[in-house]
Amino acid sequence: MKPRVVLIVLDSVGIGALPDAGDYLDQGSNTLGNLAQLMNDFHLPNLEQMGLGNIAHLNGIKPLEDHLVKASYGRMAQLSAGKDTTTGHWEMMGLVLTEPFALFPQGFSRDIIAKYEAVSGHKPLANCPASGTEIIKQYGGKHLQTGRAILYTSADSVFQIAAHEEKIPLEELYRICQECRHFLDQYRVGRVIARPFIGQEGNFIRTTNRHDYSMVPPPHLLDL
Repeated sequence: MKPRVVLIVLDSVGIGALPDAGDYLDQGSNTLGNLAQLMNDFHLPNLEQMGLGNIAHLNGIKPLEDHLVKASYGRMAQLSAGKDTTTGHWEMMGLVLTEPFALFPQGFSRDIIAKYEAVSGHKPLANCPASGTEIIKQYGGKHLQTGRAILYTSADSVFQIAAHEEKIPLEELYRICQECRHFLDQYRVGRVIARPFIGQEGNFIRTTNRHDYSMVPPPHLLDL
C-alpha cells in the first residue's frame, strides 16, 4: 500500500500572534486563547489528548505528561511573508513566499476596476474593505435596483464579488470571477471569491454556493 497522509487544517484557528503581526494590524491575535477566555466551558477533549494543552496555556485545556499524550504535537512559526489563508496553505506544501500577496486597504485601483468593468459589463458597488455580511446589508438593495455587483476586500488578499442569485445567476457570477482571476495574477491577488446571496432587503442570506479561485501555485509537495 502506498503511504498516505491525511492533512486536516483548522483554517483561521490561531494559537498566538507571530512577531510580524504588527505588519498586518494583527497584534494580539490568538483565536483559541481568546475563545478560551470568553467561554465559560471551553472544552476540547480530543485535542487535549493530542497535546494541545502542552503547546499553549488555554483555559479549560490541561497539559498532559508525555506518556499520556496520544499524538506528536508542536507549535510552528510561519516563514513566509504574509498572513492570509493561501500563504499558509502554500507553505504547508513547501512553498515559502518572500513577497506577500497584495492587500488593498483603500480598495482596488482604477486600473483593476477598469478591467473588472470590461469583464462584467458594469461598474461595481462599494470597492472597499468590509465584512461580508455587513456589505450586503449596506449595498444589497442598491444591487437589486441596479444589477451592479458588490465588490469588496478584507484584511486578506481577496477580491470578493457579492451578487444576488436572482439578479446575477451563479453561472454568470462564476464566469466573472474566473475572468478576473486571469488578470489579477499580475497584481498578486491571492483569491477571487464568488459570494452569492439570496433574500430580500433587510433579510439577505449568503448561500453555500461560494466559490474560491486561488492563484495557481508553482510545483509543490502534492505534485511530488
